[in-house]
Amino acid sequence: MTPFVPVAIALTLAVFAFVLKPLWPHSRGLFAAIALTLAVTTFALYRVVGTPAALDPKVVAGPETLGDAITQLEAKLQTDPGQAEGWRLLGRAYVAEQRFADAREAYTRAAKLAPNDAETQVEAAESRALANPQRRFDAQAVSMLQRALLLQPQQQRGRWFLGIAQRQAGNHAEAAATWQPLLAQVDAKTAASLRPQIDAARRDAGLPPLPEAEATATSANALTVKVTLDPDFASRVRLDGSASIFVIARMPGGAPMPVAVEKRSVQELPFTVTLDDSDGPMPTQKLSALQDVEVIARLSASGNAMRQEGDIESRAVRVTLPVTEPVELTIGAAR
Repeated sequence: MTPFVPVAIALTLAVFAFVLKPLWPHSRGLFAAIALTLAVTTFALYRVVGTPAALDPKVVAGPETLGDAITQLEAKLQTDPGQAEGWRLLGRAYVAEQRFADAREAYTRAAKLAPNDAETQVEAAESRALANPQRRFDAQAVSMLQRALLLQPQQQRGRWFLGIAQRQAGNHAEAAATWQPLLAQVDAKTAASLRPQIDAARRDAGLPPLPEAEATATSANALTVKVTLDPDFASRVRLDGSASIFVIARMPGGAPMPVAVEKRSVQELPFTVTLDDSDGPMPTQKLSALQDVEVIARLSASGNAMRQEGDIESRAVRVTLPVTEPVELTIGAAR
């Protein structure tokens, strides 16, 4: 094993400990999941700096220190700057060395290269807060967090950070509304530590504490949707296995912004999803508050939640909530 291997592992663990330490009291299950993700990205660092075969000390000398690893990665990205994952790894390395301004610039590059990756948007937003002397999320960071939640409404770190940004801006009611869906996503112990944060935000907004009945009521007006692919359409069209399916509930005749959305892979078809308040990209618009909704399923080759040219949609179905039977949507059927 070359010296690069332990350096890469140390880099991953160091960044993991520094970046995620603030989340430990709030979501230990999430903490463990992100640890696994960061461990996996160690192998991506091999891809950026060189192929695994090139790690043979007879072929190339690996970096001896973290600084050497950063230097090699910087050099690689100078010659091949189009690697979003490389900029993410460089950003993590800079954070490990507390070079927060450099981390912000690296993550900004990554976010531009991967605009549809929710995790990259969240990391880039966090890097902007770390680079701020008061650890504040600026307007660009907030925009990144909002985009992340549009792409992936159940992105827990993004939702947590957005609530913090709203608290920093004095928008306490919005922060409480942003955090509330997390209660249905985390385990009971984490929810017990999160709820006081929500109640504190509500208190600062002049609102009463969250009623017990509402603490876990994010599934009110939950909507079950069954999505299938039209057989004739499937026989005529060769689908890209990386394409995405967005299941969307929105206000009838209103803005195109979803009140609830879930993203699935085309390879999962046919599938059934349940939309509820935890799937809402914006805390001010809740599925549970609506009486009528319009439901569609969109096949997207780009993976972008916003409608793009070439996307294929099912027929929109309007329903009155609550609905006891699944709403059935077929993509590609003749209208």
